[in-house]
Amino acid sequence: MTESAREGIDITRILDASRELVFEAWTTPEHFAAWYGGDAGVPLERVSMDVRPGGAWSLVIVVPGTEMPFHGVYREVAAPERLVFTLKDATAPADVEGETVTVTFTDRGDKSTEMVFTQRGGNLTAEQYAAAEDGWDAFFDALVTRLASL
Repeated sequence: MTESAREGIDITRILDASRELVFEAWTTPEHFAAWYGGDAGVPLERVSMDVRPGGAWSLVIVVPGTEMPFHGVYREVAAPERLVFTLKDATAPADVEGETVTVTFTDRGDKSTEMVFTQRGGNLTAEQYAAAEDGWDAFFDALVTRLASL
């Protein structure tokens, strides 16, 4: 696939935690705020999560001089195997649903979890997908740190 034809993000990580704990890290405001945003701050009072199909989620990443709001709707919640939700930031046009994020969690039988992450939607340029992938990689590094502290 050429860079100009890029239409999404695919990331797979092996995490040293049970899939129940990894799922909890994605669906509990205290845990989600601790890793989403990587090194940037996500104040817990700026996180809202109604983790059920049709439920909304939102949060604000705060960095010096700016705030970056993100929000979406959960489409599928199958604890602890799978999450599907939409994702929009402040730059997304109001008339688009946003990107679709799918995360699956597979128990590897050794207290580790394979997390497969995809983001699709075709709403971003190839350069924006590349930047978003770098962002998700940083977020997932922070997720590893968070899981190690639990």
